[in-house]
Amino acid sequence: MSGLLPNWLAPLPRAWAQHATWRVLDASGNADALLALHRAVFRAAPPPRPAPPAVLHYVLVLHDAQALQTQAPAAWQPCLQGLLPGVHRLALEGGALQLTLWLGPTESVLRQQSMVADTILIGSAEGASAWLAPHALKPLLRHCQRGTQFLGAAHAALATLLAKNGCTIAPETPALHARFDPPWTLRKTPPPSAPPGTALVIGAGLAGSSAAWSLAQRGWQVTVLGQGAAPADGASGLPAGLFCPHTSPDDCVLSRLSRAGLQVLLPRLQQLCQAGQDWALSAVLEHDTQDQKQLAWEDGPGLAWSQAASAMQCAAAGLPADARAVWHHRAGWLRPAALVAAQLQHPNIRFVGHADCAQLQSQQGQWQARGHQGQLLAQAGIAILAAGPASAPFLPTHWRLQPLRGQVTWGRCTAHTAHALPPFPVNGSGNLVPHVPDAHGAFWVMGSTFERDVSALPVAAADQAAAHAHNLGKLAQLLPASAAPLAPAFTPGDPACQATWARVRVASHDRLPIIGPVPGPDAGLFALTALGARGITLAALCGELLAAQLHAEPVPLEAALAQLLGTQRLLKHN
Repeated sequence: MSGLLPNWLAPLPRAWAQHATWRVLDASGNADALLALHRAVFRAAPPPRPAPPAVLHYVLVLHDAQALQTQAPAAWQPCLQGLLPGVHRLALEGGALQLTLWLGPTESVLRQQSMVADTILIGSAEGASAWLAPHALKPLLRHCQRGTQFLGAAHAALATLLAKNGCTIAPETPALHARFDPPWTLRKTPPPSAPPGTALVIGAGLAGSSAAWSLAQRGWQVTVLGQGAAPADGASGLPAGLFCPHTSPDDCVLSRLSRAGLQVLLPRLQQLCQAGQDWALSAVLEHDTQDQKQLAWEDGPGLAWSQAASAMQCAAAGLPADARAVWHHRAGWLRPAALVAAQLQHPNIRFVGHADCAQLQSQQGQWQARGHQGQLLAQAGIAILAAGPASAPFLPTHWRLQPLRGQVTWGRCTAHTAHALPPFPVNGSGNLVPHVPDAHGAFWVMGSTFERDVSALPVAAADQAAAHAHNLGKLAQLLPASAAPLAPAFTPGDPACQATWARVRVASHDRLPIIGPVPGPDAGLFALTALGARGITLAALCGELLAAQLHAEPVPLEAALAQLLGTQRLLKHN
């Protein structure tokens, strides 16, 4: 092992021995330590090699990603494209290495982001000198807990400075090895990590299955309750939908959030679902019918996500060559129920159908879900509300969740419709998902309506007809050349018209998901809801965020974005 790791880094594998997880903050300013650890721990031919923890959380602070992209293994390269300033979560080595990149000026990102580190890496002697500047060490110390170790090359001046700031220095070592253990009382105590236990998830759609899978991956035993006989009987039963980055000229909150969601979703799909059958990274053309600027960049890493569509791409969709449109590379279609089912197949998850929860209460440290007759459905140490509109009765009334009924129009792909369907999905004014395979060939989906404050199901015939007309109008704006050939599928009474598919989603007052603890007299109740119309893109990220918070892990997105999704923001709207 000594030949694979520099001497100052050698104590790290010994430190994480016997731990299921370990959190490293690499403030060295380069990727040398990360790549050395990867070679020694994950790629060295056994034996001997140091055993990694079940999950190694490695946070790397970099001014930009160029050096990492140049040196990283080829297998990492697909994950290292489109790395704009901010926070990026990359699941590597089958999830055993959770790499979080903090990209930006070192002092700024250390102040803006939040984590509790078990080990902080200083790096080489040359890099260590940067921490001697006045107040430079303070942003780094805020990520410590009592017992955090510092590792770096020998540097007498930095060792002296660390000692003045509450560290004990290991004597007679060839490198810098310090432990944060100040003699004073710390003003802030890091949140404790919840040990894996039992969890009850109410809701068996994208939100509930994502929360369950993220906890199950961390060792929890999870029971998921669904109202129907099978999972995804609500809005997540959509025949097919899109995952796609949101773009805006100012790269707004939703734009950054959508990219973070896709960075979590895409590896999940590759791991759990069948490409070409359950999903496809087909790319998506966004037709800007409002003729507005969409992108916050004209060059740089953002082009790996989205760029102006070419004349050829526009023409393939039947649009004028000079149409204002954006081509989204990391986008595609998904059958949401397939992802839900795949996530619920985790060996630590038990699904219970026909389990309509009418009562939820805490009894002797256990959250109990009971049916309409008072029968016990399930119980566990914590409970997570992820049932969309059915979550509302168990949440504070001032959270003001808004139901959104959505209806889509769908039809079969036939020889008569082939010329009217583009070769890839198109969104903008609604979205059209073409060529989704199934047991009978393939189908297309167009939608969806947004019927605010409407939750009635089943949908009345008049409302179905109105939804078809609405969706056809959207198609006429989105793809004018496709509207006339596909019009019979939108006309009730025509044999080509299929029944409308409709379900109810729920949104928050600010149109952002709600993730975190639910206030009340009893601890252990959490919410993961209000994903609105972006559940496909955001659900996996939301599940990871909730699990990371429970386990005091580095969160998979910028700290400011995580706060915007938290339940604490709703205290201001009562």
